[in-house]
Amino acid sequence: MFLLPGTHSKQIRRMAPGSSVPVLDHDGEIVQGSAEILDYLERHFPEKSLTGDDANSKADALAWQQRLDDEAGPAIRTWAYHYLLQRPKQVAPMLTAQTSVYNRYLLRLGFSRVDEVMRDWMKINQKTADKAQQTLDSLLEELDAVYQTSGYLVGGGFTLADLTAASLLAPLFMPEKYPVPWPDTRRLPTPMKDWIAQKQPKLARVAEIYRQYR
Repeated sequence: MFLLPGTHSKQIRRMAPGSSVPVLDHDGEIVQGSAEILDYLERHFPEKSLTGDDANSKADALAWQQRLDDEAGPAIRTWAYHYLLQRPKQVAPMLTAQTSVYNRYLLRLGFSRVDEVMRDWMKINQKTADKAQQTLDSLLEELDAVYQTSGYLVGGGFTLADLTAASLLAPLFMPEKYPVPWPDTRRLPTPMKDWIAQKQPKLARVAEIYRQYR
């Protein structure tokens, strides 16, 4: 289920304690949050485990997952929305993907208010966007170094560490067959467009993993 940003809180709170997404409903059991959902799936479907073959691999995979959730997730959200909200025609289809025509109309009508609410709610401004970009610069350098060495973040195979990296970093390499329409990169704000182009070599392996394991 896709929900319009800024109006999703009430709908989510009917399902779960908080207002954050994603939310999993599995046989009536509600699990909220990416990390919590992955942990739930690991416990209920151990035959399809993504945490590695031994205790050390599991600890490393979980550590990467937590770090990426804590660092990459907020940084990408802050940085991307700071620039995308400057291009209403580019970001509107993303924000209303797979919602009703009425929702799309509402967003166009009240975009300035949506912009204001999202920036206030997520503390998005030039200063926080610059800090987020610095975080991403450092993180992408580290990820690329690990991938260049072993091909995967943990051990010699695909784990939830790679899954987390590929899913969170997807807005930076914009894979095909994504459930949300990507913006036209030619019409992005210049600082965003140039930085994304510059970082593609560092994203090559994680983009390959996304395509391979999607």
